[in-house]
Amino acid sequence: MTKKERYRFVIDYFLQHAPNAETELFYDNPFQLLVAVILSAQCTDKRVNLTTPFIFEKFPDPDSLSKASFDDVFPLIRSISYPNNKTRHLIGMAKMLMEKFQGQVPMTVEELVQLPGVGRKTANVITSVIDQQPNMAVDTHVFRVSARLGLTSNAKTPLAAEKQLVAHIPPEYIHRAHHWLILHGRYICTARNPSCNKCPLSGICKYVNKKTKT
Repeated sequence: MTKKERYRFVIDYFLQHAPNAETELFYDNPFQLLVAVILSAQCTDKRVNLTTPFIFEKFPDPDSLSKASFDDVFPLIRSISYPNNKTRHLIGMAKMLMEKFQGQVPMTVEELVQLPGVGRKTANVITSVIDQQPNMAVDTHVFRVSARLGLTSNAKTPLAAEKQLVAHIPPEYIHRAHHWLILHGRYICTARNPSCNKCPLSGICKYVNKKTKT
């Protein structure tokens, strides 16, 4: 199977079985999604979704969050991983939104990565989810699943994987492909004990093929 055929098979499957895949984070506007994605680093979406309603109630916009103190925010996110750093990131992010972006979440990767707590992955999530830009966020799930399926080859970093995926996935599908791969990795192609026996993509999966031969 050629690389092109492999991508076509995977895309066709998800178009048929998960055409409307989307983020599992709860949000009502770009600011809320940005807060949620910053909190989700090395933390489950489920835990984030249990936490954000209290944040959004107390700090509904960048202006209110920019005026918060560490002690205002920390108690609300103490159950999230790395709460100290994320508290500082959230307040710093809100301050920069007010000072540099007129209180609006920018919609370019180059601008977003200037915000505290926002790396390339987070910027790609925001622009693809909110604006459906053809940007591929590569987290641990996407990195693992794309390698196992053979969509990426010898990609040593998330950026290398991102470049390979963007090069082969049609632009109109990229904003959805992130969710296809992340959800597949979260529920089927898990890091440990993946459910290969019930995976509909096992027939073309290089990871399964390698296991079978060993």
